[in-house]
Amino acid sequence: MNIINISKQKIFDNKNQVYAYELVFMDDSNNEAGLSSKVKGTAQLIMSSIANKELDKLLGNKTVALVNIDEEALLKGILDVLDKDRFILNILENIDLTENVLAKIIQYRKRGFRLSLEHFDSSAPMLSKFSRLFNYIDIIKMDIVLSEPENLEKVMAKFKGGRVKLLAQNIETKEDLKKYTDMGFDYFQGYYLDKPEVMEIVGSKEPAQFIILQLIKIIKDNNSTEQLEFFIKKQPDLSYKLIQFFNNSRSFNVRIESLTQVITLLGRDKLLRWLLVYLYSETSKNPASKSILALAIKRAQRMEAEAEPKKKDKAYLAGMFSMLSSIFETDIKELMYHIDMDSDITSLVLEKKGIFAPSLLRAEKAEKEYLKKMMLENFEKLNTTDLIYTLEYGGIEIDKSKL
Repeated sequence: MNIINISKQKIFDNKNQVYAYELVFMDDSNNEAGLSSKVKGTAQLIMSSIANKELDKLLGNKTVALVNIDEEALLKGILDVLDKDRFILNILENIDLTENVLAKIIQYRKRGFRLSLEHFDSSAPMLSKFSRLFNYIDIIKMDIVLSEPENLEKVMAKFKGGRVKLLAQNIETKEDLKKYTDMGFDYFQGYYLDKPEVMEIVGSKEPAQFIILQLIKIIKDNNSTEQLEFFIKKQPDLSYKLIQFFNNSRSFNVRIESLTQVITLLGRDKLLRWLLVYLYSETSKNPASKSILALAIKRAQRMEAEAEPKKKDKAYLAGMFSMLSSIFETDIKELMYHIDMDSDITSLVLEKKGIFAPSLLRAEKAEKEYLKKMMLENFEKLNTTDLIYTLEYGGIEIDKSKL
């Protein structure tokens, strides 16, 4: 089961109402773990935990959440899956503010995300470091423990009553709360008000293969770009991989601002082909998945080349879909039923019938001839058990008396 521990701590306004929660990801030992460090290995798990239907359970229906971010989380594009109306990007105090990072922060602000600064110590170096960002920052979380009183008062004088809201962080006593309320802070956070609560959040249980097939159906049905974006955003790991693929593509030299932009620039045909490659390479647990992917692409290209001009795209899809049973552990008939693909593709996948059947049979014949040659050339290297598995999985009865 996909489970992640998330610590949440309430943030209150000056009327003692809950304004937001700060979310912090925890590692296996319940220590704080940065978003970007987790994303390296478990992007889908983390992002799905705060981007799926568990969100209302975590935050309530209306409350917003602050998520700590560093330069890596910003530049990787993983934040694109977040709802700008539900999440505030909380910039860590030790972030490396390179030109690329600054540009990315400003880009997210212009797209409608709210921004906050974490553990602001009110010092001159801190003011200098973030000076170029103050026009874009919505909340400054001023650390009342780290801030020298005179520095804190100077920052208060600079921002109090303006657009930027001020949060008193690390409220530990009743006296702290009264003091900083009287000073005019807008928000308050600390152990006196609320201690962090660690919650277990269950990630998406839906198999990735089904999700991708549903998306393929959405594309096939010619739904709007907005519907495509909405669906992809609900699959964080898919969003991350798609943006990564786009960024690595040499065909485009643009700065990505949204999934809509990626979908538009790629075009639906290229997006569809990428999804099929992703389906084979990223979601398959088969140890031979790389070879199966190469075979599927070769088969699809062969069938596309043989098809008449108006049916080339469909022939390519038919070739890719014809090998889906090799990576799914469930009944292929059930899968095809759920996605309701074109009848020509469905009949090919399920019955090897229809307009693309001759092309498929020619492709299979060529594949088998090559593999037969490989088998014979390497027969002495093959393991007996592997040969038995291969024959039995192929429906070939073995005469046990001759073993």
